[in-house]
Amino acid sequence: MSRPARSDETPVARTRRTYTGGMTGLLGRRSRRLSVEDEEDGELKVEAANAGCTLIGSQAERRVCAVHGVVRSVTVRPAGAAQALEVELYDGSGSVTLIWLGRCSIRGVAPGRKLTAHGRFGRRGTERVVYNPRYELDA
Repeated sequence: MSRPARSDETPVARTRRTYTGGMTGLLGRRSRRLSVEDEEDGELKVEAANAGCTLIGSQAERRVCAVHGVVRSVTVRPAGAAQALEVELYDGSGSVTLIWLGRCSIRGVAPGRKLTAHGRFGRRGTERVVYNPRYELDA
């Protein structure tokens, strides 16, 4: 019950909280984040199809192919006596490591950039790789 307001007090509005059915807390934040990631994955898959490329997750080994996706990471690694530039490309279905032997950088290739790569798929341990691919940067 609310008490009557005295003349020297201003009435305070009371709010009532009701359950609206939405998830709150950690579980709610996690489900929203997952749904955003799912949407982004779907958009990347559609972009790959529009570019005329096949999905990384469905690529067979030792086949020449074209893949389209977004650069997740760029790393310079010493590979024996020569340097190698390694770029992780992700298209929503999986990722592939693009490796340019003898290169320490490629102008325009940076995390967040979209590109199309052409080359022969292979394996290095458990990861998919393409050595010295041809590439096209998206605007």
